[in-house]
Amino acid sequence: MLKLGIPKGSLQEKTLEIFKNAGFNIYVSQRSYFPSIDDAEIKVVLIRAQEMSRYVEEGVLDCGITGEDWILENNSDVLRLAELIYAKRTLNPVRWVIAVKDDSNIHKIKDLEGKRIATELVGYTKKFFKENKVNVEVEFSWGATEVKVKSGLVDAIVELTETGDSLRANGLREIATICTSTTKFVANKTAYKDKEKKKKMENVLLLLKGALEARGKVGLKLNARKKDLPNILKILPALKKPTISTLTLKDWYALEVIIEEKEVRKLLPLLKEKGAEGIIEYPLNKLIP
Repeated sequence: MLKLGIPKGSLQEKTLEIFKNAGFNIYVSQRSYFPSIDDAEIKVVLIRAQEMSRYVEEGVLDCGITGEDWILENNSDVLRLAELIYAKRTLNPVRWVIAVKDDSNIHKIKDLEGKRIATELVGYTKKFFKENKVNVEVEFSWGATEVKVKSGLVDAIVELTETGDSLRANGLREIATICTSTTKFVANKTAYKDKEKKKKMENVLLLLKGALEARGKVGLKLNARKKDLPNILKILPALKKPTISTLTLKDWYALEVIIEEKEVRKLLPLLKEKGAEGIIEYPLNKLIP
């Protein structure tokens, strides 16, 4: 039985969606931290991403999904098996940044000497300032961190951001990035030495990566006459090369490619113009490189 941690909170919905695309149906009850899954070899536990790496390191969980930021915060000794960039399509890498009021006279890290900073990422923030030889007071914040610096309760905050839009909307200004974080699939070192658990983790990862790789892509099938084939191939993008096979009808070929979905609306009229017929577009659930 593989004990798998699913992050509760902001990553939960996207994680469940990716698992569904990978072929795993996970059913979450609002009253339970133990969702059911249609795989008898997996036991799922809902754990906050902030705590995931610690429980994986301690062996309470065999593996789990969390952010690189919380691995750093907990100083966890876990195996980072894969980077799950929910990526490109759903969740981008995020940054933990130092922010101050827009009209503050603080412009660089050294200007924070002796100042007070609020953040949820306390441990790593302390480490960052220690490495930069700046003495600061770091306090834990449960949320609404932007309000604390705007109201003068603290001099700066270390906050999570993707684009920086929210900080700017709150009248704040970034002065430095202390770390960048992406979503990681992590494993307990002892569990990974177990032959059966290791194989199960690798199989789950294969399917998850396949589901992530397929996001934003579609398959195209089409037929073409031999005389039209060179012109069609010139405009037909593909991950590698299109699959081409002969049809029973003389001098006709069937082509199949995987392309970015956003390219389809421009490509279909061109293909038709170049002589393609019987064009079919179909969705992808998984794409295994």
